[in-house]
Amino acid sequence: MANNKTNAVRILERAGVRFKILTYEWDGKNAPDGKSVASMMGQDPGQVFKTLVARGASGNYYVYDIPVLDTLDLKKAARAVGEKSIAMIHLKELFPLTGYVHGGCSPIGMKKQFPTVIDETCILYDSIYISAGKIGLQLELNPDDLIALTDGSTADLLFEEHS
Repeated sequence: MANNKTNAVRILERAGVRFKILTYEWDGKNAPDGKSVASMMGQDPGQVFKTLVARGASGNYYVYDIPVLDTLDLKKAARAVGEKSIAMIHLKELFPLTGYVHGGCSPIGMKKQFPTVIDETCILYDSIYISAGKIGLQLELNPDDLIALTDGSTADLLFEEHS
C-alpha cells in the first residue's frame, strides 16, 4: 500500500474523505487511454473522468475534469472560468507545472491548486473515478467531495457534434 500513497491519496486521507483506491495493469511504457482504463476496470466510461490542464488568454492555468470518452469544448471551458479563450498546455509542461505525468494526472494534489471545473455530468453519479496521481491507480470518490476538495465548480464542458 505504501507505493499507492500519492499526494492525492494523502490529501484525501487528511481531509477524512471516503474513497477507494483501484489498480489496473499497464505495460510500464505507454499509459493507456481513459477508454482502455474504464474497460479494464469494468467501469462506465461516463463515470471515469480525465484531468486536462489549459492556459487562459490571461496566462492563468485551469484544470478540467471530463468523462474519458468526451472532448473538452474550449469555448465552454473558457466561459466557465471567465477567460476570452483557453488552450491546452503542451505535454512537456504537464509534469513541471503539476507534478504529475500524462496518464496519471489527478486534479487533487498538484504542485499548486489551480481553478478546477468538473463537467456537470459528474453529479449524475454517486461516485466517479479519477486518477490517483500515478499511472495504474484510480480513485473512486463522491463528486461532491472532489468539488469541495479542489474548491471546484461544475459546468457544461463537453464538445457536442452538430449535424
